[in-house]
Amino acid sequence: MAVKRDYYEVLGVSRDASTEEIKKAFRKLAFQYHPDRNRDGDAAEKFKEVNEAYEILSDVDKRAAYDRFGHSGAEGLFGRGFEGFGFGDYGDIFEDFFSFFGGTGTTTRQAPRRGNDLRYRVSISFEEAALGCEKEIGITRTEVCATCHGTRSRPGSQPGRCPECNGTGQVRRVQRSLFGRFINTAVCGQCHGEGTVVTDPCQDCKGSGLQKQKRHISVKVPAGIDDGNGIRISGEGDAGSRGGSPGNLYVVISVARHEFFTREDDNVLFELPVNFAQAALGTEVEVPTLYGENKLKIPAGSQNGKVFKLKDRGIPHLRGGGSGDQLVVLRVVTPESLNKEQRKLFEELDRTLRKDK
Repeated sequence: MAVKRDYYEVLGVSRDASTEEIKKAFRKLAFQYHPDRNRDGDAAEKFKEVNEAYEILSDVDKRAAYDRFGHSGAEGLFGRGFEGFGFGDYGDIFEDFFSFFGGTGTTTRQAPRRGNDLRYRVSISFEEAALGCEKEIGITRTEVCATCHGTRSRPGSQPGRCPECNGTGQVRRVQRSLFGRFINTAVCGQCHGEGTVVTDPCQDCKGSGLQKQKRHISVKVPAGIDDGNGIRISGEGDAGSRGGSPGNLYVVISVARHEFFTREDDNVLFELPVNFAQAALGTEVEVPTLYGENKLKIPAGSQNGKVFKLKDRGIPHLRGGGSGDQLVVLRVVTPESLNKEQRKLFEELDRTLRKDK
């Protein structure tokens, strides 16, 4: 049979420890070894040992007998020794103790809940993305019922106090087990923490306090927005519950491809096709931009792939402060077929070019 350890040693206090010191030591060890918190194999035995030590040392008469006669003295004096896990006398300690594990203590009613965010995708043209625009979109969202204004009750009536929790929104249940008295506090299952129940529900929202509604919303698309960018519109999402704020609406932008413009950051790329003669002799042409036609001078002897810059003719910076440029890439086009006159001219040109080498 195992020899019992000294109770003062179990609690880690001196033999002249005060009642408050004993209580403090017990509280600390009870937290440490309680089986709901400590999964070690010997935790339950240690918890039992700590509880037994506190049972004796917290009682003036039992402690005096133990100090004089040891374990046998305490058991002999009270005739039956340690009674086991009788937590009923430790109310203030274990009220706090099980509150630590989420079982007791004061819990508030369910807090206000924010509404869900909504997402909507809208397609716009390349020019609309570059220069900005305004779009009207249609969404379906949850709103507070216009009839009962969220009370869930028929107009003229009010929710009643919940009979299950008496309006507190929570219920307390006391359970006894091997480890003593457990007080469990939980959200009331009948009112779901509201403290009230609807006895005469609103007919329009069926007692939910919310309704689905279709709305048209105007969205301002800023100049310079890019494909995949999003616009947040605060408060235009689903309505919150229990007085919570509404969610947001996120509008995601899809930008259509342009016939001949492409985007590179905030610059616009445009490929300008010219023939051999234009590239060799030089010319002046009209180049399309986001802002209309723009004259561009092609100097003589320009090579395929040469890049010309039209300053500030690109896409406005989304955060403001100027615009990108339009980059015109020269593409010298080789004719796929020639008539007799054109062939003769090219042959003559070829002979003269060979002589110049």
